[in-house]
Amino acid sequence: MAVTPSNGTTSTTSFDYDIIVVGGGPAGLCAGLYASRAKLSTLVIDKAIPGGQILNTHLIEDYPGFLSIEGSELAARMQEQAEHFGAEVIMADVESVRSTGDCGTVKVVQTSERRYTARAVILTAGGSPVKLDVPGEDRLNARGVSYCAVCDGPFFNGRILAVVGGGDAAVEEATYLTKYASKVILIHRRGQLRAQKIIQDRFFANPKSAVVWDSVVEEITGDGSVTGVKVRNVKTGEASTIDVGGVFIFVGFQPNGDILADAGVTRDHGGHIVTTMNMETGVPGIFAAGDVRAQLARQVTTAVGDATTAALAAEKYIEAMHPVG
Repeated sequence: MAVTPSNGTTSTTSFDYDIIVVGGGPAGLCAGLYASRAKLSTLVIDKAIPGGQILNTHLIEDYPGFLSIEGSELAARMQEQAEHFGAEVIMADVESVRSTGDCGTVKVVQTSERRYTARAVILTAGGSPVKLDVPGEDRLNARGVSYCAVCDGPFFNGRILAVVGGGDAAVEEATYLTKYASKVILIHRRGQLRAQKIIQDRFFANPKSAVVWDSVVEEITGDGSVTGVKVRNVKTGEASTIDVGGVFIFVGFQPNGDILADAGVTRDHGGHIVTTMNMETGVPGIFAAGDVRAQLARQVTTAVGDATTAALAAEKYIEAMHPVG
């Protein structure tokens, strides 16, 4: 397809798609919806079944319009809606994204199987919570093991809960969980927390709070649902079992931003992509949305909000740099 750039010169650049969305979670599917509704040819690529982290969530109760909905059902509905408006959704492993051509106006998305080109790219590759990699963690995921207090806290009313970690996120989430739990036990491998003092003070001031110091979780137990955690004191070697009804793990989050390693985007110390309020990465034509970017909250609602902004910003970018028609 030949295009006429806004500077009046003629280009014979050919593009496979107007917009390629890398990542098929809520942010990616929402970006695909908005881009395709704008009559832009749109490809959404995910390495697995579209849905992202919400596929690991049994019930979602904080998405507007649904009192509760299974994560897998919400993902399926989002995909169906995006495809209804013309988005193409495929499974492929994206290896890199880079700019080429005159002034970097061609975006190249390289998968393990082939190369795609586009006028703009929206990265919604999300990320993953860092796991403990202990027995029982994967088996009991979404059955008492969680990585999101805001998402799952209300399901644990009246239970004793364990929170693993010692940074800001762990202590803040532990404090949040005291709204629902009868007791929240923070398990930390050191003798002092890494969280900011004000965050610690808020947690310790809560009568439901408790801490197990100098200890690591070695196993999460339960048959069908979590019933306890086996811990070991790293100083004495003493092992013990703590009876809990749920385990919330906050030992880190790894955004999937390495795909843009060759694109020249800026990332923060945690590996999150830094964007403007319009989801621009600093590299023209490359946008980012959802958990892969630096932000306050990792929620489905914020992911789709980011994606809406990114898709609209990408549309305006294309109109300015690559007028269609």
